[in-house]
Amino acid sequence: MARHRHAVATAALAALPLAALALFFVYPVAGMVARGFVPDGRFEPGAVLEVLTRSRVHRVLWFTLWSAAAGTLLSLLLGLPTAYALHRLRFPGRDLLRAVVVVPFVLPTVVVGVAFRQLIAPSGPLGGLGLDGSAVAIVAALAFFNVSVVVRTVGTFWESLDPRREEAAAALGASPWQVLRTVTLPALRPGIVSAASVVFLFCSTAFGVVLTLGGLRYANVETEIYLLTTQELDLTAAAALSVLQLLVLTALLALAARARRSPPLVRTARPLPRPRWGHAPVLLWTALTLVLLLAPLVSLVAASLRRGQDWGLANYRALGTAGADNALLVPVTEALVTSLEVALLAALLALALGSVVAFLVSRPGGGRPRQLLDGVFMLPLGVSAVTVGFGFLVTLDRPPLDLRSSSLLIPVAQAMVALPLVVRTVAPVLRSVDDRQRQAAASLGAGPLRVLATVDLPAAWRALLAAAGFGFAVSLGEFGATSFLARDDDPTLPVVIYRLIGRPGAENFGMAMAASVVLAVTTTAVMLAVQRLRGGSVGAL
Repeated sequence: MARHRHAVATAALAALPLAALALFFVYPVAGMVARGFVPDGRFEPGAVLEVLTRSRVHRVLWFTLWSAAAGTLLSLLLGLPTAYALHRLRFPGRDLLRAVVVVPFVLPTVVVGVAFRQLIAPSGPLGGLGLDGSAVAIVAALAFFNVSVVVRTVGTFWESLDPRREEAAAALGASPWQVLRTVTLPALRPGIVSAASVVFLFCSTAFGVVLTLGGLRYANVETEIYLLTTQELDLTAAAALSVLQLLVLTALLALAARARRSPPLVRTARPLPRPRWGHAPVLLWTALTLVLLLAPLVSLVAASLRRGQDWGLANYRALGTAGADNALLVPVTEALVTSLEVALLAALLALALGSVVAFLVSRPGGGRPRQLLDGVFMLPLGVSAVTVGFGFLVTLDRPPLDLRSSSLLIPVAQAMVALPLVVRTVAPVLRSVDDRQRQAAASLGAGPLRVLATVDLPAAWRALLAAAGFGFAVSLGEFGATSFLARDDDPTLPVVIYRLIGRPGAENFGMAMAASVVLAVTTTAVMLAVQRLRGGSVGAL
């Protein structure tokens, strides 16, 4: 009887987040896909299959695959040595360098695109290399964005390895290379596979970076869906690419989840070694990686302080205006306030729903239903934010769900994007709570709410604050879905930045640089606070 009541209570608790996911994610995405499969009221799958035979679609798919693979490989090459230096060595300033590595990942994608564009533009510091508008620039930007995922995910695994196995192999005469190849890398394989699959997912769904740097020459699946829906109104082709993307990315999420379930060995408590001369190559590679990560940001800040041949704060003072020739309908400062308000509401929505899901999936037992629930709420990571945004427009346009003119439209869409990350932040902390503490509290007469308040909440409050900050930062920089939903008279800051880049004039360009710096500093400040609250890896899934 008690087990039956527990099952009923669990189902009732899961009903609210499941209803929200069905209404504000599954329904819009299904509506978007249905517009492509049923264009004139008739089911025409042949039209969708025909899309996959087009030569342009082949070029887009090929570019998506190889650019994501190259970005993943470059992220691993830069990130693995850096993970060792920052997680297996002890030296002054290590915590600060860890925070610096996290900064690129938390930047809005449109800011990353702007920073790289300024760095490699003909007038930029690396303009002489001729990388402006090239695929090399896109791959470099993808790696810049995802190195921290490798460092944090693999670094966490590396910290957990028992060094006695490596010491035993070395004592038996194995060279450092043999120890790395035969002992360390096999133990790190789950972390490397998990990091690589997540990085490939992020690279293949990059939107702001490719849209800003690719121009008309390069497009991945994400930007192609955007162009097909906004410029060509070819919903059939957009639906075909959305379905294909969903299938591939869901497989990647499953691969990452399977790798994550393979735990590393538990490291014995002992102090980390200080660097020795033998660590010089790793330290030099880490220093080079940090320089590569900081170069676009430094170039962006320098560009924000320059207008023509003059240096100063003119671009920042202009943020209170609508730009040259009234490029915008509202000042940039008003767009920043809108972004902060929207991000705060989106973070609260994502936290409310994500906390319930994290509570449910972290309970002991549950078996396959719990795994299924966990996987269902990871689905937003496997669907284009562009698809979600356009789905909102084509489905939530009639009573009783006519939200196209509602101020809740953008926060709800951004909450759906941030929801999986909130779950991934809170659930591991709740799983680490010893269930015997809950059982002891219950045996002393505490009810379920009292157990939650006295056992789970004290252990998870920092993770809850971190999840709220994570959701806020992600929503603040979200561009894919918001690019569809934001009105011209009430845009968010990422949308304003993209519009300013496309407007002529040195004043508009300088304002875009200054607005990018403001957005980057705001997002970074939030995420550094999250970094202090959360002991896990930011961005690891």
